Amino acid sequence: MKTTALKIDNQKGNDLQAFIDFPNNQQPKQYAIFAHCFTCNSQFNAARSIVQGLNRAGIAVLRFDFTGLGKSTGEFSESHFEANIDDILAVNNYMKEHYQLPELIIGHSLGGAAAIVAASSLDNIKAVATIGTPSDIGHTTKHFADQISHLGTDEKAEVTIGGRSFVITGRFVEGFKQHNLPEITKKLRKPILILHAPFDEIVGIENAHEIYQNAMHPKSFVSLDGANHLLSNKADSLYVGEVIGIWAKRYINLKESPKNDPEQHQVVGHLNLIEDNFTTSIHSQNHGLIADEPLDVGGDNLGMSPYELVSAGLAACTVMTVKLYAERKKWNLQEAFAYISHKKETVDNKKIDVFTKTLQFIGDLDDQQKERLRQIAGKCPVHRTLEGEVQIETTLI
Repeated sequence: MKTTALKIDNQKGNDLQAFIDFPNNQQPKQYAIFAHCFTCNSQFNAARSIVQGLNRAGIAVLRFDFTGLGKSTGEFSESHFEANIDDILAVNNYMKEHYQLPELIIGHSLGGAAAIVAASSLDNIKAVATIGTPSDIGHTTKHFADQISHLGTDEKAEVTIGGRSFVITGRFVEGFKQHNLPEITKKLRKPILILHAPFDEIVGIENAHEIYQNAMHPKSFVSLDGANHLLSNKADSLYVGEVIGIWAKRYINLKESPKNDPEQHQVVGHLNLIEDNFTTSIHSQNHGLIADEPLDVGGDNLGMSPYELVSAGLAACTVMTVKLYAERKKWNLQEAFAYISHKKETVDNKKIDVFTKTLQFIGDLDDQQKERLRQIAGKCPVHRTLEGEVQIETTLI
C-alpha cells in the first residue's frame, strides 16, 4: 500500500493524526474508514495489516487516531465514546471534501461500536464490519470500574487500562452511557459483518452473538479461530482484511479501475521494509495478491514465493490453452491439471532454470487426443515466453 499522512480537524479544534492507504496502483475502487480499538491507535500493527488486506481488494482506507490517542491532540479524558463518534463524523466529512464519501466502515473493539453508531447516521455508509466488538458500550468500563466507583462528573482519576496509565474524568465514564447500542444495532438496517475470536480474552464471544441477534439481515458472522483480541498474529489480521474485502464486494460499489496505459505499468509490487519482512503486495488493474518467502529462508510464508508465482503463471496459461483447443475441437475435456516444478540445474558449466510440467486430463479422451493436448500445452504463451529470449528494461522513477 502507499500511504499519505493527514491532519484532520474535529469539532473541538483538535488535530486528528490520520493516514490514508491506497492500493499500489493508486486507483481505488472505493473508500473506507477504519476505527481502532480502545486505547490503541492507527499505527497499531493489526490495523495496518487489516488495511493491507482491504487494499488488495482495491479499497483505499483512512485510519486515524481518536482524540488524545496516538499523535492526535487533545486529552485522553476527552476521548469518551461520544467524542469517538464525532471524530468519525469529522473524518467522513474530510473524505467528502478531499477524496470521496466512503461506503464502508470497519471498527475494532470499541471502535466497532463507534462504527455502528456513526453508520446509523451516515447515509453514505453502505456496509459495516466489526472486529471483537462489545455488544454493549458499557462493557468498556468493566476494565476500570473498580478504580472509579466514586468518581464525580468533573473529578479526575488515573486508571490503568491494558497495563497503561490514563487520566479520565467522571464525564468520560458517563459518555459510555449515552447510547443504547443494542437498539441502534436493531435499527441500523445495513449489511453488517461480525468477526470475533471464540476465545477473545477481552471481549467475550457472547458479544458477537448478541450483535448478530440484534442486527437485521443481511448479517454475517466469521469466527477468528485461534486469534486473540488484538489480532497480534499478522496472519490473523491479514485474513481479517481479506475477508472484509471479499464480503464488502457484495454491498458496496466497487467501481472499475481506469484502464491502464499499455505503455505504463500493468502490475505493481510493493514492499514496505519498515513494516514488513518479505511480504509483498502485488496489484494488477483489478486484482491483488501477496507474495512472500518461506519460513526456512526468513520469510513469513503468507503468500507464494516469486518463483512459485512464475510457475503459477505457467500452470494457468497451460490449462487455459488446452481448454480453448479442446473446445474448438469439440473434445470431451472436463478438467485439466498442470503440475509445475522449478529447479536450477548446471548444464555445460552454466546454471539454467528447469520447469517440469506434468499434465492430467479428465474426460472421455483417447490416447491420441491426450497426446495432442500435451503438444498444445507446450504452445501456451507463457511457455513460449519462458523458452524464448526475454529482455527486461529497468528504469527509475
